[in-house]
Amino acid sequence: MKKLYYKKFSQVFVLIILLVLGFSSCKILNPTQMLRTPKNFDYAKFSDTLLTSEYVISPRDEIDMRIYTLDGEKLIEITSSTNMQMQSRGIIYKVETDGSVKLPLIRNAILAGMTEKEAELHLEEVYSKYLNDPFVQLNVVNKKVVVFPGNEGGNAKVLTLKNPQTTLFDALAEVGGIADGRSDRIKLIRGDLKNPDIFLIDLSTIRGMTEANLTLQANDIIIVQPRAKVAQKILREITPYLSLITTVLVVYGLFR
Repeated sequence: MKKLYYKKFSQVFVLIILLVLGFSSCKILNPTQMLRTPKNFDYAKFSDTLLTSEYVISPRDEIDMRIYTLDGEKLIEITSSTNMQMQSRGIIYKVETDGSVKLPLIRNAILAGMTEKEAELHLEEVYSKYLNDPFVQLNVVNKKVVVFPGNEGGNAKVLTLKNPQTTLFDALAEVGGIADGRSDRIKLIRGDLKNPDIFLIDLSTIRGMTEANLTLQANDIIIVQPRAKVAQKILREITPYLSLITTVLVVYGLFR
């Protein structure tokens, strides 16, 4: 009787294990994994220009801009803290979807595709037709990226790019690293989400360190693939069923 009882229990246990293992590669045990790519997906290639480039102004950026005459002489004349606070911020301008910015006197200026420094020099040249020795200070104020570090705790963060040369390393460090994620499976999504460039970065090697040193752009999305942890998930999935089956078999054995 006992042999038959344990034989049935073993058969049911093995059946459950096989079923769960069959699902281990599916979404059932990895429901939180985001933006999966096909097995032979053609990832975007890294170029030297991409790795060394500075931040480039893009549509929907917001620009904080100040314009002074006489090569910024007024900045030197500011001495009181009150005046410094008044001059600490300029006027916010929005980059339209066509890359243009509506500015005083010159109307629409195409700034998308330029670095902040290039935009300053360009505007100084344009404003020189209207002002004496114009001095332009410009910076993008809404540069943000989204980082999913692959942690089970759901520690995704939206980071503001305060430094125009913020790198992928900087962003990962700011969210606390990738303790629970896979260092060899980091995706960087860039550009129009209807047809974005998707880069795959492997930080498990020294070679990947060069790729991680690229400058982030506004609206970049960084996704660290979480570790599968199949054994833990299998145990978590089958424990309720094992408890139920054990209870049923125990009751069955008592009343046989």
